[in-house]
Amino acid sequence: MNDIVKLMTQTAADGAMGTGGWTSILITVVPLLLMLVIFYFLLIRPEKNRAKKEKQMRESLQVADEVVTIGGIIGRVLSIQEETVVVETGSDRNRIRVLKTAIAENRTAHDDVETVTIKK
Repeated sequence: MNDIVKLMTQTAADGAMGTGGWTSILITVVPLLLMLVIFYFLLIRPEKNRAKKEKQMRESLQVADEVVTIGGIIGRVLSIQEETVVVETGSDRNRIRVLKTAIAENRTAHDDVETVTIKK
């Protein structure tokens, strides 16, 4: 009689969980979690680092820096406001007012870059 009760409770538990309930859940969830981790390290994290470097570059702009805009215009910075920059282009000294977010590259190397010292 005791064996029959054990068998009934075991089959009822198996029916509620399904056959291999935890293994089927793990088989479903683990690949999804693995894909999320891969997407984070291959797509999201590098994009955040790139955006952070671009923001830092735009904040460190100084007058007389040579910059390149997203459209490919090369010029020197004449003045900097909060959201815009006035850029002088070419030998004919045309002035263009562009958004800071339109600056793609700063080609001027600054002296405030930390130097590495080697201790002996």
